[in-house]
Amino acid sequence: MADVYANTKNLTNFVLSIIDDIMPRKTSTSARTGASSILGHLGALITVSMWGYSFVSSKVLLEHGMGPTEIYVCRFILAYILILFMSHSRLFSNSLRDEVLFMLCGLCAGSIYFIAENTALEYTLTTNVSLLTSMSPLITALLVGLIYRTEKIGAGMWIGSVFAVIGVGCVVFNSSTDLQIRPLGDFLSLAAAFSWAVYSLILRKLNAGYDVWFISRKTFFYGLVTAVPFLLFETNVVNPLDIITEPAVWGNLLFLGVGASTVAYVLWAETVKRVGAVKANVYMYLQPVVTLVVSVIVLGERVTFVGYLGIVLILGGLWLGDYLTRKKIR
Repeated sequence: MADVYANTKNLTNFVLSIIDDIMPRKTSTSARTGASSILGHLGALITVSMWGYSFVSSKVLLEHGMGPTEIYVCRFILAYILILFMSHSRLFSNSLRDEVLFMLCGLCAGSIYFIAENTALEYTLTTNVSLLTSMSPLITALLVGLIYRTEKIGAGMWIGSVFAVIGVGCVVFNSSTDLQIRPLGDFLSLAAAFSWAVYSLILRKLNAGYDVWFISRKTFFYGLVTAVPFLLFETNVVNPLDIITEPAVWGNLLFLGVGASTVAYVLWAETVKRVGAVKANVYMYLQPVVTLVVSVIVLGERVTFVGYLGIVLILGGLWLGDYLTRKKIR
């Protein structure tokens, strides 16, 4: 087991340092800033790709009889154990205030986000949930613009986001054009998107005083603690120990726990630190693209012209927003 923990940490550290390793040690401040930004964008791409794939993994586990909260708890238990072996030198944060912020991280990026998203699927269409939870970048931008004066949103970012949102709509409607209004499910989807935006802002504060391993460990811990009450009320699910020997079950749980949780959350915390909450969250628009592509390969789902158009619009929106921002279009 020690080798597994060591290899997981080495993999994450390798991704975090690969660009730094190829850059010259003695560079100007602007060059170091540029390298840090590139590494941040790379981390965002890797993270969002794993999260996009995680939808397919979760669907496979649901088909094997596991419940939404049960899947979340199992993946985070694995992730917390791994993180604990990598970051265990200190138990508490610097102050009670910071400890409360970590608890909010666990709520917003853990139990509230995943349970609200999964529960929404029981009350509304999958297309509605996919579209509304993809609104987190815009919600983040609005909150940052309202709270911080140092990270105002330029016209370029808004223009790029509009194209990306249209692209997200095309992707989620790839296999269905039936958008119905079902208030409870739609409200839960928006609640999930809002909770992720709040997490991104809290992460901005914590990044200044803690390393990404400690932040991720705290997030997993409080995410698990706050999810236990929901798990107690989940019924008609199988005992994971009864099906853990099936390759499809342990393989997807391993990916969700090690890849989509441990590695991805550490990378995301580092990404927010390097490129900011707004730019990092724009990459969330790529999540449905990854899910669409993986669904075609793994589940055999068909991609229509609308789906391909959505991919083009999302990628184009990401590029346009970054380009116009660098050109300082106001």
